[in-house]
Amino acid sequence: MPLSSVRADAKEAVVDIYCKQLKLPGLKAHFRDLARDAMAQNQTPTSFLAAALAKEVEVRAQKRLSTRLKQSRIQEVKTIEGFDFTSIPKVPKHKIVSLSECKFIQERENVICVGQSGTGKSHIATAIGISAIQQGYRVRFVKVSDLLQELLKAESEYRLPRYLKTWNKFDLVILDELGYINLGADSPLLFQFCSERYESGSLIITTNLEFGRWGEVFGDNALTIALLDRITHHAHVIPFIGESYRFKQSKKKGN
Repeated sequence: MPLSSVRADAKEAVVDIYCKQLKLPGLKAHFRDLARDAMAQNQTPTSFLAAALAKEVEVRAQKRLSTRLKQSRIQEVKTIEGFDFTSIPKVPKHKIVSLSECKFIQERENVICVGQSGTGKSHIATAIGISAIQQGYRVRFVKVSDLLQELLKAESEYRLPRYLKTWNKFDLVILDELGYINLGADSPLLFQFCSERYESGSLIITTNLEFGRWGEVFGDNALTIALLDRITHHAHVIPFIGESYRFKQSKKKGN
């Protein structure tokens, strides 16, 4: 191996060590390619340095996005662009696109998606959540049935107040499928959860029940009225009216 190649390898090894010490993973992974491009394009040292630092910023942003997506527990990435508004034409597309800008999170407002099963409520809720993550917000997705189990466990272990505080770090919480199970005696726990977020953080709630039927789920009219008063005080209500989106897709596949 030529002496010049040995020296070049040694210098690259030193750069690797420095990048590791300074915690610059993006630069460590890409400086060789960037250096080759800089030589081929006859770039100035300053241009090369700018490109190297830009790559580090890009890698860090991607890592933050990946971490927040993992923390959100969103199982499947959905987007506004991926929703077929022609299948559910009464869904207000302009309103949903506006909500995806996430100004409602800044204002600590809520979004309530109401409609029968299969009309795309969870898709839109998830898509808004993904948009929020991309804009730097911390998001958590949870089905109401799973949340209730976690609340019951925390209560039984005498750590409910501490558990509720763990949710304060999330700017947006997506509560999916409210109304599919009767809460009964456990309804005060969900009420407490929602009350903790009142004017302190945003909620997106998807439900198959119109507001007049929420009492069937909570089993307590006074508690239901108090909850609705809180979550609808600063809320955007999105109606999902139409034939099941999933049913239409199944029919198309069948045909």
